[in-house]
Amino acid sequence: MNAMTKSAAELRRAARDHIRLPRLETPFHDRLMALSEVNDWYNWAGYKAPHSLFDGELEYFAIRSTAALFDISPMVKYRITGADAERYLNRLTLRDVRKLGVNRVHYTAWCDDHGHVLDDGTLFRLGEQEFRLCCQERHLPWLLDSAFGFSVDIREETEEIAGLALQGPTSHAVLRDAGFVGTEKLKPFDIATFPHEDGTVTISRTGFTGDLGYELFVPRAKALSLWDRLWNAGQEHAIRAIGFGALDQARIETGFIVANADFVTAEGALRADRVRMPDEIGLEWLVDPDKPNFNGRRAILDARRNQTLKHILVGLEIEGNIPAEHALVYHRQKHEAGLVTAAIWSPTAKRNIAIASLERPYGSKFTDDLWVEIYAMRELKYQKMMKRAKIVPRPFVKLARRTATPPGLK
Repeated sequence: MNAMTKSAAELRRAARDHIRLPRLETPFHDRLMALSEVNDWYNWAGYKAPHSLFDGELEYFAIRSTAALFDISPMVKYRITGADAERYLNRLTLRDVRKLGVNRVHYTAWCDDHGHVLDDGTLFRLGEQEFRLCCQERHLPWLLDSAFGFSVDIREETEEIAGLALQGPTSHAVLRDAGFVGTEKLKPFDIATFPHEDGTVTISRTGFTGDLGYELFVPRAKALSLWDRLWNAGQEHAIRAIGFGALDQARIETGFIVANADFVTAEGALRADRVRMPDEIGLEWLVDPDKPNFNGRRAILDARRNQTLKHILVGLEIEGNIPAEHALVYHRQKHEAGLVTAAIWSPTAKRNIAIASLERPYGSKFTDDLWVEIYAMRELKYQKMMKRAKIVPRPFVKLARRTATPPGLK
């Protein structure tokens, strides 16, 4: 065996060993492990997280029919405070933070100096100069570098703050019966604190499902007691614990995007043509050109003015019922136009839906005569199928109960 072969073999062994490394456990791991019937786990930001706990289909219907409990503790969380916290975040992110009121949340994104998206996430304003930034990837070095010249303190609190997403039409009934008085007053993107044992829990009316839902944050030491409080109250409302597979279906129906799934982050991209500007992944509405300078502003506005944007993210409805995940998209069945980044048969919409990244002018100028190339396994043989696709608005599913205030009580 020559040196080059040995090196490759060693790399493979190292990769296998890395996969075997124990993952971190969230504060709710014991509860999830006790409920797990299928032992289906994946790596979320270094944590052991369930992809499914018992049955992905039933978990999805818990989101849409009753109440679903999902552990969001691995979501990366930063606490940002100090005299310049608002000014710093206004410089860092796309939206105008000055318009974000105390005890409110907004969805946002941030870019490098070239206007390429580093990540998206939610910004919680907990006080005049106190914020929590939640996102998919870790960015502490970037955040610290960007803080030069600002009087601001930035620290990661992922490990010390546990989080749960409670989603679905009976989610508020669970909170009510758990004794969280006043949650019926929360409007979408509101935040409030409520007593829990000898401390407090922060509850926001937010989520990643497009349904009525809430997210709860509590110090790690109080995590299990919060789970038990919700779980016990939820028994009358058919509460279920769910994994990411079910959540992913719901977020696709809502048209939400996931970093490094529907787009490659600027820090994670290995190839220069994989990065994306906000306008290329459906986030143009986040950009506030009227606020003071922010990272990537000149590049983003120049691309708009000079019409040099190269991609566009679209919703697709595809004929048939076979999901087209990662299928190639064609124009007139011969010109490659892009790639499907996420796709499902939607049980709620009763449609075959997808999110796709297309190369302009496809999707912007040429919107008709689109096709997807699907390969379906048929008795140990792949069958190629060309299915018609049409561009449709997102969200694919829009539920009135998501924004109803007070929420429906069941």
